Amino acid sequence: MDFVEQLKASVDIVRVVTEYVPRLRKKGSRWEGLCPFHTEKTPSFGVNEVHGFYKCFGCGAGGDMIKFVMEMERISFFEALKLLSERYGIPMPKRQEYSDPESRVRGALLEMHEIAAEVFRQNLFGPNGGAPRAYLERRGVARQTAEEFGLGYAEKSWDAMLRVLQNKGFSSEVIEEAGLVVKKEGGGYYDRFRGRLMFPIHNESGKVIGFGGRALAADDEPKYLNSKESPLYHKSFVLYNLHRAKKAAAKAGRFVLVEGYMDVIGVAAAGVGEVVASCGTALTDRQVRSMRRHAERMFVNFDPDAAGASAAEKSIQMLLDEGMRVRIVHLDGGLDPDEYVKERGADAYRARLEGATTYFHWLADQSRLRFDMRSAEGRMEGFRKMLLPAFQRLHDKLERVAVANEMADYLGLDRVFVLDQLRRSGLTDQKRGAPPPMPGAPSIPAVEKLLFEAVINSQEAAAAALPRLKEMKFLDSFRTRKLFEVMVGLWERGTLPAYGEIEARLDEGDRDLLAKMILADEVREHTFYVEQAEACLRSLEAQQLGMQRASLKERIRAAERSGDLKEALRLSDELMRLERAGGTNAGGSAVV
Repeated sequence: MDFVEQLKASVDIVRVVTEYVPRLRKKGSRWEGLCPFHTEKTPSFGVNEVHGFYKCFGCGAGGDMIKFVMEMERISFFEALKLLSERYGIPMPKRQEYSDPESRVRGALLEMHEIAAEVFRQNLFGPNGGAPRAYLERRGVARQTAEEFGLGYAEKSWDAMLRVLQNKGFSSEVIEEAGLVVKKEGGGYYDRFRGRLMFPIHNESGKVIGFGGRALAADDEPKYLNSKESPLYHKSFVLYNLHRAKKAAAKAGRFVLVEGYMDVIGVAAAGVGEVVASCGTALTDRQVRSMRRHAERMFVNFDPDAAGASAAEKSIQMLLDEGMRVRIVHLDGGLDPDEYVKERGADAYRARLEGATTYFHWLADQSRLRFDMRSAEGRMEGFRKMLLPAFQRLHDKLERVAVANEMADYLGLDRVFVLDQLRRSGLTDQKRGAPPPMPGAPSIPAVEKLLFEAVINSQEAAAAALPRLKEMKFLDSFRTRKLFEVMVGLWERGTLPAYGEIEARLDEGDRDLLAKMILADEVREHTFYVEQAEACLRSLEAQQLGMQRASLKERIRAAERSGDLKEALRLSDELMRLERAGGTNAGGSAVV
């Protein structure tokens, strides 16, 4: 068996998908959940474990488990095979056909990052790591925590990392592509990170794909320097600590979002494992969807300064647009999360988390700071400018009205005024544009559904039905004609009519039909597929015989009306032979 088929046969696709979509639920004959590739509130994403494929009827994404991992991890086909083989303990053959130039380059980049992370770690705890160790001690980071997060130190040398990697056999050009060195204008290369405390950045699978470096000298700019974009590292896709935080987030039902690397480490050291940060960029929809796969609640805890408040407001808008339930964590004393944990203790920080306010209460507090709350005019202006636009992000009409009334009481506004503002803004109507729900089986005759189910699920049923089906003229009238034609063609070439083989030979419309047929709730799991196929064929043959009889009778009447008795007798003989051949099946009825 080919390794790809062996892998797909050995690993349950549901097990693979739930690594990324943990709230996948069994419904009828399929598994369904919220699509990880686009934002939705109503599940339109389905997985069929028998045939090993996934399909979203909202955004159109679909394929097998290998394609799913490729899309989720943004890796090549070969890398997806390797990841799956390592994750599920299935040895991968060392054959050239399972590699390609792109995968070999990415493999080299991953290896260099692992080497660099180990070199940085050794530097930190080696004889030259006194300055970064002293910095960590001042920040209250224990050695155990530093080791857990893989912290390291890039020495001040201009070419220390370059020489290490060159000695490992990597070319300067490939090292530069990894972002670990910078090319000089006049030729040659120098280390990108020098004299910095190093934070390794991981993808969701836990592979090191980049670094963040914090300056230790006061005059060293920028304060934080991140890896450049590379085939491995796309900063708008990555969240710092997500590979560790996702399990804790799924258990707690929430993420805690902070601004920086040290905030993540400080909060995690306080026992809050579900903490993440963006890697020096504004939050993106892709990052939010990465979190939403594991938890729907988000506790935002940005720095209390003006920049932190501005970043929080922008991030919250993104979180709400992506359907997250947001709370705001307020820390007193002007402290950032890391400082708060160090000064007030882990228990005090966790108490602040539990007392976090809703987004709308936070927004109302912000309006109090910006507008004159002593006058009715100021309160109304604050409501119109800050709260009213935010209500547009609430999809449910009743929730909008309930929150609006609560905010009216909180700000001391008349509820009649608030509801009038909602009506004027068109927010008392149910918001449109919800994703389509997961479809049931399309409107197709029962005999077609049952025959398709039998053939797609049973090799024996396929062997019994497909050769006979090819000879039936009735196939031309099937709504599923293309599906059956492909299955017949595959069978004639000696290939089993599996989902992947069929799907690859269909156009977009028929691929959707194929997925809907297999993901339909009506599909059952049993072992009587041969008998089911036989019953369907008998029904179809009876229908075909009935159509032939009706056609012959009409032609006999036409011949009699025209006075062509010879033709009428010939057709009558043909009708008698047909009825004798059909036997009792001539009066059969359709399968229901």
